[in-house]
Amino acid sequence: MDKLEEIKKLINEIRKHNINYYVYDNPTISDAEYDKLYYRLVDLEKETGIILENSPTQRVGDTVLDGFTKKHHEVPLYSLNKVRDFEDLRAWMKEMDAKTGGTDFVMEYKFDGLQIVLEYNDGQFISATTRGNGSVGEDVTLQVRTIKSVPLTIEFKGKLLVQGEGMMTNKAFARYNKINEEKLKNPRNAAAGAIRNLDPKETAKRELDYFCYSVLKCEGKEFKTQSEMHEFLKANGFQTGLYFVVVKNIDEAIKEIEKIDKQKAKLDVLIDGMVIKINKVAPREKIGFTNKFPKWAIAYKFEAQEITTEILDVIWQVGRSGRVTPIALLDPVELAGATVSRATLNNIEDIERKGVYKNSRVFVRRSNEVIPEVMGLAEKLPNSTKINPPKNCPSCGHTLNRVGPLLFCPNHFGCKEQVVDRLSHFASRNAFNIEGFSEKTAALFYDKLGLRKLSDIYSIKKEDLLSLDSFKEKKSENIYNSIQNSKKIELNRFLFALGISEVGDKTAKDLAKHFKSLDNVKNASLSELSAIRDVGEIVAQKIYDFFRDEENLKEIETLLNHGVEIKKVDNVGQVSSSPFFGKTVVLTGGLEKYTRKQAEDIIESLGGKTSSSVSKNTDFVLAGADAGSKYDKALALGVKIISESDFDKMINS
Repeated sequence: MDKLEEIKKLINEIRKHNINYYVYDNPTISDAEYDKLYYRLVDLEKETGIILENSPTQRVGDTVLDGFTKKHHEVPLYSLNKVRDFEDLRAWMKEMDAKTGGTDFVMEYKFDGLQIVLEYNDGQFISATTRGNGSVGEDVTLQVRTIKSVPLTIEFKGKLLVQGEGMMTNKAFARYNKINEEKLKNPRNAAAGAIRNLDPKETAKRELDYFCYSVLKCEGKEFKTQSEMHEFLKANGFQTGLYFVVVKNIDEAIKEIEKIDKQKAKLDVLIDGMVIKINKVAPREKIGFTNKFPKWAIAYKFEAQEITTEILDVIWQVGRSGRVTPIALLDPVELAGATVSRATLNNIEDIERKGVYKNSRVFVRRSNEVIPEVMGLAEKLPNSTKINPPKNCPSCGHTLNRVGPLLFCPNHFGCKEQVVDRLSHFASRNAFNIEGFSEKTAALFYDKLGLRKLSDIYSIKKEDLLSLDSFKEKKSENIYNSIQNSKKIELNRFLFALGISEVGDKTAKDLAKHFKSLDNVKNASLSELSAIRDVGEIVAQKIYDFFRDEENLKEIETLLNHGVEIKKVDNVGQVSSSPFFGKTVVLTGGLEKYTRKQAEDIIESLGGKTSSSVSKNTDFVLAGADAGSKYDKALALGVKIISESDFDKMINS
């Protein structure tokens, strides 16, 4: 194929994907795959000098939908040019410095939503328009009026045009899917579909947000910098997001990008990169625009978190509660720095809602170290077949029970997969911490020593271990001693070890701190359990039901009869005078003297609580080396920041 033919083929393929994305809100490839096509076209155009009139590199993108009133933009809208690596970003920042005679730069989130322009006059909200093709958009005034973060009145009385992004937060997305029968695919498509819905009542149901980042026109007022513009937007009640940073050079910019890249999975909004602009407004007109991009702003896109691949098969795994979960076996693909060959499908209803098949192309997303998840169908193939749930347990063959969308194996003590999972969880570091007791060890003990219950661990004799082929004298002695030494245990670790559904390490600590004894937890009412912060009604019900099950109570009694001793929780008198008693502490940066886990344990032992995010309810931020955005937010909110040496003094007091 010659290069002109390849250019024509790429243009047609990109056009098809643009229609799927913008018109139907139903993309069939990931952003990363789209970018690969787009940048191949860019490279070919540079190499050959051939730029066809219908090339997507010459358009802002987006299509105006039928059904809405068309509206011409008073100020043309542009896309953002993108850089592919830090070297390209370095070159752009160097060029901007040269053209301005030296400037600082502002950095903001690159929101992954639907771009909307708001118009105000005499302090009143007048209209809202989608970006459309940059010249003409859709009038979505009625739909946007339902967004609570869009101010209907503002202080500024002149004519004002602002630009921002219509978004559905992750929390709003989860709330919607929890209470509505028809599930949404993802927050981005949900926001676009809501704004472009002809019925504003449907828009309102999705609880959208609007994040504002630019002033397009401000009658009678001029801004010297983007920073001034940002402050003006906040002063007039526009939501701008929690991130706006000024940097002076490429090193500071890279540091910010790397920091946000690590944090993005914890944000409540979808972002797919960072926007970098020159801070000075005056030089922007001179620097100018291409027919598609402003030359004075650029976007750095993060490494892809989502990509498409094919489901080759589906297997069903049994967990310690007996729950049977579908796992997709994938055609291996590189995603976010790792080769992904498996992804969770969650449950039967999730499979049905996402409309995926065996031998179909699907979207797969990976966030940090979390197990990848199949997000939805990209393309049904000729050999695609329906994914049918099993009737029998894949581990033991027992007939499965279905509870709502979930499958369970009721063979509690005879199903090897779930027994092994329970045993290894019980022996894990945050539970009884039995050294050398791995999942492989648990499987061996299930097969050779007949372990079926948690309490069976304490029936193991040293001669039992010596009878195993792989256990010599030293190894047998070590694991036997480790089992015996594990018998004295804190209440929170004991509760965690029991494997109560939905009770993780943190919830176990909250229960121990509140109730002080096992008997108090066992006898707690539903209302008492629900009243604990961060527990909630669903988890409270799980805990309540666990301690009403005769088998569970019998197992706890057997553990205690084997000599398991729960240490007394009685630190209230000792810690009530501590500076951390009743306080919330956030850790950020690297500590020298303590690991993060050690610092958290110390704070909690002194009656404090640790949190992962800074808010107005935070009492202290413990800041180590290279403290990041949490430090900045603490400064902005006036939260007290303490160093590691301050921390030492406080705990020693």
